[in-house]
Amino acid sequence: MAPKDTAYSDADIATRLGMLPGWRYEGNTIRRVYETDGWPVTLMLVNALGFAAEAADHHPDLTVSYRRVGVALSTHSAGGITGKDFELAKKFDEIALWRPPAGGALTGTTEKFVR
Repeated sequence: MAPKDTAYSDADIATRLGMLPGWRYEGNTIRRVYETDGWPVTLMLVNALGFAAEAADHHPDLTVSYRRVGVALSTHSAGGITGKDFELAKKFDEIALWRPPAGGALTGTTEKFVR
């Protein structure tokens, strides 16, 4: 049996959020909204985040609209925010905000894409 996750205190959550710009603590969840260039990018982002969440076996609440993807993370079994939520939030940012490094073979899109 896996060890029970322990929910972080409000102070711990605030400290960890300092390392995740764009994320906030609200309603016993950590949340972020990604802005996209439109529906095709929104759908690609939802699928990419869904893939990572399924691979991690930790599933967010998503809200999806034309140019926005809202994410809310919490660990229901712990009744709050745990390391799982912060690790997945970090992975989501890596996925959503990744751009090819300067000087590499990949030049990247000229569009704004996801912010």
